[in-house]
Amino acid sequence: MAASKTILDIRGKQLKLETAADVAPFITGVDPTKLTAVHLGGNSIGVEAAKEFGRFLETADVLQLADLGDIFTGRTIEEIPAAIQALLDPLSHKASLREINLNDNAFGERVVPFLTPFLETNHSIRVLRLNNNGLGPAGGKKIAEAVCKSAPTDGSRSNLEVVICGRNRLEDPGATAWAKAFEAHKTLTEVQMPQNGIRMDGVEALGRGLVACSELQIVNFQDNAFIDVEMDEEGRKAVRAWGEAVKTSWPKLRFLDLSDCMLSNGEGEVPPLLEAFNDANTKNLQNLQELRLQNNNLDAKSYEVLAQAVTKLTKLKRLDLQDNDDVEDNEHLDDIAEHLKAHGGKLIRTEEDEEEEEEDEENVEESPEEAEEAEEIAAPLATEEKSTFEMVADTLANLMSKVHVG
Repeated sequence: MAASKTILDIRGKQLKLETAADVAPFITGVDPTKLTAVHLGGNSIGVEAAKEFGRFLETADVLQLADLGDIFTGRTIEEIPAAIQALLDPLSHKASLREINLNDNAFGERVVPFLTPFLETNHSIRVLRLNNNGLGPAGGKKIAEAVCKSAPTDGSRSNLEVVICGRNRLEDPGATAWAKAFEAHKTLTEVQMPQNGIRMDGVEALGRGLVACSELQIVNFQDNAFIDVEMDEEGRKAVRAWGEAVKTSWPKLRFLDLSDCMLSNGEGEVPPLLEAFNDANTKNLQNLQELRLQNNNLDAKSYEVLAQAVTKLTKLKRLDLQDNDDVEDNEHLDDIAEHLKAHGGKLIRTEEDEEEEEEDEENVEESPEEAEEAEEIAAPLATEEKSTFEMVADTLANLMSKVHVG
């Protein structure tokens, strides 16, 4: 355990904790009333061990961070509900709690009823991390409904600022419920929901729900489908909704990742979202620093629109267009690359460009001010290569998402 009077940290020790006796060495001598953070991730926690941690946390009244990510490796679906309930019940009314991390736990829909009481009850949470939990459409819907119920109804300001809920197979039912939750809270600065199998109807609902969140700074919806290529105008309603949101609603937006989102049919179609960048209201995007549009069937006509837009996006430092059509030989992209370079930015057309960028970053020593600014933009969760462990976890999570309470 990391030695600290205010932090309990046993992260990544790969412990298998079964009993109260197994837990005792890690909490003995620690005063829970002074604890501000607890990190239990990267260990396997059984029911009795979870109950012992729960008893310990009952008096942790200044706790701000509860890191409970990846704590059920090797546990059965029969064990997880009781264990997570034992850990969350003591936290339900902690007014000091600011962040809860439940990433990489194979909950599935069956565990959701043991999560929702906490989500409905604790109104102090600012950061909610629920990534790669195998929730499925029904489970994701119930989780979102619980978050929605936690929103203030008396006109006061919500505390919720960050929601991470990627790789959960939310699909349209889960996405539509989350849209209502976002609209109810209004205070979000960061939303990341990559790789959720969300299609046009769900994407449209999310675009309309997020319009209420005028303080958004980081948005990542990588690998969800924005258009239906089999339909004409009706099949573009989602990308139009997002175009309207970009124009009118997010003046603080700094990072936007819509890679692998099928924004265009690849036949000269310019997505309304890109056209919005050239609208008179483009002033709402004056803080945009990074735009990721990989693999969206974009072609020369879209590049022409982007070439006009980048001259207005005065803070844009990175534009990623990998895996679109004809990215290596286009005069509009040449203009974009030249413009960004002149302003200290970079156009990423190919994997070689990305590797070159990484090498440049390794060779340049940043000032403290530059390092602080770089840290402001969170790395997306879904674009990194998956380890063997993560792929196995994905498989287990997807299986759990198909288990229903009888």
